[in-house]
Amino acid sequence: MASTTVGLIDYGMGNLHSVNMCFGRLGQTLTPVRAPDDLEHCDALILPGVGSFDPAMEQLRSTGLIPHLRDWGQRDRPLLGICLGLQLLFERSDEGESQGLGLFKGSVCRLPSDQGERIPHMGWGQLERRHPSPLLPAEDDTPWVYFVHSFAAHPDHERDRAADVGFGSGVATAMVWHGRVGACQFHPEKSGRAGAVLLQRWLGWLEAGAPLAA
Repeated sequence: MASTTVGLIDYGMGNLHSVNMCFGRLGQTLTPVRAPDDLEHCDALILPGVGSFDPAMEQLRSTGLIPHLRDWGQRDRPLLGICLGLQLLFERSDEGESQGLGLFKGSVCRLPSDQGERIPHMGWGQLERRHPSPLLPAEDDTPWVYFVHSFAAHPDHERDRAADVGFGSGVATAMVWHGRVGACQFHPEKSGRAGAVLLQRWLGWLEAGAPLAA
């Protein structure tokens, strides 16, 4: 993977150690991105996140990266969000008042409390594919992956929902994808072999030139 430079956005609210360790095991070194100048040599970006929506957006704002991330997404350059990183890609969240990055149309809502499920939703769940994506092509089995979240995205466009996970009598958005920008509500870096397979598939997709999903 030496020919692909992948930037890991460090804004003080991501599980950077776990993500770095996971990609290191896959043979991919991640380049820290803490300021706009750090984007210059990156071919792809990872936006991790742990915590709450408003503090995360405030931390991102302090780095000066927000307009550059919006431009990155609008130019359809490869970006992968993880957990809170997925939620930040949307326009808004019930968790706060800040405007999100808006790379996906829609909002992030609190998980319903009337489903007989513990909140935060914590533990393993099996993905339910909605639309094929570079991480989860149509021909592959749907894996079990690890979740920790109290909010879930509601994309305005059904085609942006790449996968769901069961939650009570319904489902919650587990993965979104549009063009070359995608995100996982679950933690692939904490999902054992299944998560490593997904991330390895993403790296292979980058090496192949990040073609659009069929």
